[in-house]
Amino acid sequence: MTVSDRIESRTGVAGTCAAALFAVAGALFVVYPVVRPYAAGGAPDGRAEFASPWWLVAHLAAVGGFIAFGLALVALSGLLKGTGGERAAVVSLAASWIGIGLTLPYYGAETFALHALGGSSLDEGAVTTLAESVRMGAAQATLFAAGLLLVAVGAGAAAVAIARSRLLAGWAGIPMAVGFALFIPQFYVDAPLRIGHGVLIGFGCAVVALGVLRSQSPRSTMTGA
Repeated sequence: MTVSDRIESRTGVAGTCAAALFAVAGALFVVYPVVRPYAAGGAPDGRAEFASPWWLVAHLAAVGGFIAFGLALVALSGLLKGTGGERAAVVSLAASWIGIGLTLPYYGAETFALHALGGSSLDEGAVTTLAESVRMGAAQATLFAAGLLLVAVGAGAAAVAIARSRLLAGWAGIPMAVGFALFIPQFYVDAPLRIGHGVLIGFGCAVVALGVLRSQSPRSTMTGA
């Protein structure tokens, strides 16, 4: 195997991994708001929502989505090595993984602590009060916001890397970047818009996945029968 064959094989593996991981991340970010329980009439989440098994499924899907997204950026960085997008891809990796590290502890509390509260013998008022404390304590709220902002920076840098690489359409990373930029605002809207936000991230990740697959199309030409 020649050096060029080895490089092509490496980029092929990186491209396949990146496409698969972006697809998985996008699917999980759609599952998250779709199966998440919501209180009727836009009321605050309470015991019934926290106690539902779908609360666990939804939030674990979000956790998986962040991890898959981070791993997809690792594969994307390998794919873009040696292109004009290499530096932006490194920035994307660093910002996203720091952001994911800051974000996931909050999701752990949302997933398990609130689910335990929902199954407790406490009355509805106590559950709501404690849930607010779990969610909005100064330390956890600050780290969560910082984490999501860094993930948004990472997604934006990934969009820049994709555009500069010229391996994919220049706009291919934009829907994904917009979706992650809206991650914090979507917590303040009703269920239909939250679901729409999940679909936006899913669509954005799918666009990148398809673009990566197309960039891996065979370069060899037919030599005849």
